[in-house]
Amino acid sequence: MIEQDTIRLLRECDAGVKMGTASIDDVLPHVKSETLKTRLKDCKQQHNKLQDEIQIELDRYGDEGKAPNPMAKGMSWVKTNVMLAMDESDSTIADLMTDGCNMGVKSLNQYLNEYEAADERSKDITKRLIQLEERLAVDIRDFL
Repeated sequence: MIEQDTIRLLRECDAGVKMGTASIDDVLPHVKSETLKTRLKDCKQQHNKLQDEIQIELDRYGDEGKAPNPMAKGMSWVKTNVMLAMDESDSTIADLMTDGCNMGVKSLNQYLNEYEAADERSKDITKRLIQLEERLAVDIRDFL
């Protein structure tokens, strides 16, 4: 049970990190403020570090990880592009990213509760990913 929950939790973290970095990549070309751009790039870099940790753990279990849900990714891409077409401002970008962070935090907390038998290492990675998402949402509030 521990191994199954661990793998499942790591897979969800894997998908979440990939979704987060893709979202940042989608908005970065539209960012005007150097401060916002720096905060997003820093967050992406931290996502990439966590991605490396997650991959190491998944490799230990012989698992390939998980891609983000194609429907969720597609809907996010459409929402981003529609909103930016209507208003290509840093405020819109901060709004989109805050929504994404909040959804990520919610999902990851649900997975932490669902996969409670997961090992402490995978729970720690999940909690750090949650903190990263929460911190970005706070760091970009000035742009809302």
